[in-house]
Amino acid sequence: MRITSRAVEPFGSIPAKHTCDGAGTNPMLVLADVPPATKSLALIVFDPDVPKTIKADGRYLHWALWNLPPTVRTIEEGRGGGLSENGGSGWVPPCPPSGEHRYVFQAFALDMTLRDRTVVGEDDLRSAIQGHVLGQAELVGRYSRPTLNRLNVVLGGLVLLTFLAVAYRFVRARRAS
Repeated sequence: MRITSRAVEPFGSIPAKHTCDGAGTNPMLVLADVPPATKSLALIVFDPDVPKTIKADGRYLHWALWNLPPTVRTIEEGRGGGLSENGGSGWVPPCPPSGEHRYVFQAFALDMTLRDRTVVGEDDLRSAIQGHVLGQAELVGRYSRPTLNRLNVVLGGLVLLTFLAVAYRFVRARRAS
């Protein structure tokens, strides 16, 4: 089984269009080589790089879909529905609070549907599909906010200028005495 996207190369950058710095729509995803006995498909998208000071387990669920028909081969850009960490439905776009984060897109081919299961979070979905996975695929994208990158450069420059000013004053004071 494979999961690909024209927007996200494996371990490549997620275009800003699909993040909080753009329109925030989910990238189109393509599923291939789905096992023939598949009864339903599931998708889990999460960020494993959340600082533990923000979330104790270091993970953030950006999107989960389940009970997709086994014939689905494309998850279109801008698709709604499903579940996310904030309790809402639909895609939560990447918006890392600091540095570069990875975003893991996992697709699962299942030998059952989850019609009678209540799913309220990633753990519930993973528990429900355990032992029912016929095939699995993964795509990892990366994203860091351009504004944070620029801010880090500016702050680094300010620290350097402050250091140089203090060093200059120190040297000047030593020469005067």
